[in-house]
Amino acid sequence: MARDRATVLVVDDDGDIRLSLEMMLQYEGFEVWTAKDGEEALARIGREAQSGRAADLVLCDVKMPRLDGPGLLDRLAEHIGAPSVIMISGHGDIATAVDALRRGAVDFLEKPLEHNRVVVSLRNALRERRLAVENAELRTRLGEPWRLVGTSGAMCALREQVARVARSDASVLISGENGSGKEVVARQIHLESARAAAAFVTVNCAAIPSELIESELFGHEKGSFTGAFERRTGHFELAHGGTLFLDEIGDMPLPAQAKVLRALETREVTRVGGSRPVPVDIRIVAATNADLAAAVEAKLFRMDLFYRLNVVPLRVAPLRERREDIAALASHFLRELAARVGRAPHALAPDAQELLATLEFPGNVRELRNLLEGACVLADGPMLARADLERILENGAGGAMRGRTSRPHDAFSAATFEEFKDRSEAEFFRRKLAENEGNVKRTAELLGMQRSHLYKKLERYGLK
Repeated sequence: MARDRATVLVVDDDGDIRLSLEMMLQYEGFEVWTAKDGEEALARIGREAQSGRAADLVLCDVKMPRLDGPGLLDRLAEHIGAPSVIMISGHGDIATAVDALRRGAVDFLEKPLEHNRVVVSLRNALRERRLAVENAELRTRLGEPWRLVGTSGAMCALREQVARVARSDASVLISGENGSGKEVVARQIHLESARAAAAFVTVNCAAIPSELIESELFGHEKGSFTGAFERRTGHFELAHGGTLFLDEIGDMPLPAQAKVLRALETREVTRVGGSRPVPVDIRIVAATNADLAAAVEAKLFRMDLFYRLNVVPLRVAPLRERREDIAALASHFLRELAARVGRAPHALAPDAQELLATLEFPGNVRELRNLLEGACVLADGPMLARADLERILENGAGGAMRGRTSRPHDAFSAATFEEFKDRSEAEFFRRKLAENEGNVKRTAELLGMQRSHLYKKLERYGLK
């Protein structure tokens, strides 16, 4: 039989049972500690912790003097990383077992204890504990790209707010400029919440044509309209049990707003062409770069939906308001970019760091990342110098990244006609977006374009 090297703490006021379990479990390959009651068990755990040792599992009797089994279970539950607990009792009944499991025990065994039953229960508990640890480590690694980076006052305050918000299930409305990191905040809320193991579903409300948004959100039945060749599950259903992120919520058409509000209030959706409501359990996080309060005043956004979403408002500061975070963000992006291609990250030369500190970054964090990615691609060595950054800044749409400190955009230096068109078009959209304070909906209306088409252009030139 395979031997486990896990540590089991046996807690029982009967010395014969302690000795019997100790011998049994040592034979099975476990390291065994013993204690005669809950108080002695806590003292043993404390002493071992000073040497960096910890019990993996606790096998604990229910009735004991001083601190009994349920009391010990409650005390252990107060500590992060506490060992898994299996309760044992010579007076087992359904009520006792249910109470133990409700308090957090992973199993309940009746005396007299059967050798095989004890070993199987311990191995199952140990396997579940290892899986939980591996799952937590995996979630940490998966969440790394969405970590909130920075030590500025604004970022520290936001990180604290996110931690508090994540513990609740309240709706959140995140405001901030394009590229400032609103989706990162939304994902961090999800990762720190009780819904982290479920889906995080993103909906870009501005990029979906108005005639399709209801189908995208709520799904549709086969044959419900021309082109509906099969049933489609909507984003609300896909996010069941998890978080639904409604990005650019300010660009959602008014008719769709009414249906979203009803879905949030009733906690159910009806597919297009369907008649049966489908229950959904979701947490809503919305984001906007527009002033929704002003949109409500202008009758462009429903007041009732605004208040339904704006339960907890969060603001992501633009990069120009937290310049002290630029160095940390740059290091984070360089590590991330290097990991994608399996090589050591580039280092930033002092003159490159000085240049980054002078840039305005009208596109915020997204533009900083794009700049570094381009520089990494063209860099000759492991060190990114000022010249590597300037090479990107002086060519193509990258010239827009320098904001007020940049030289005028020069499309006529392009080597080909296609490059000339790309540079000119990118600059045109950048300026129009800036004239409308980053409001995609307003920019699209003034240009006579579909929002979805404009979004594709912005994504192409790294302006979104």
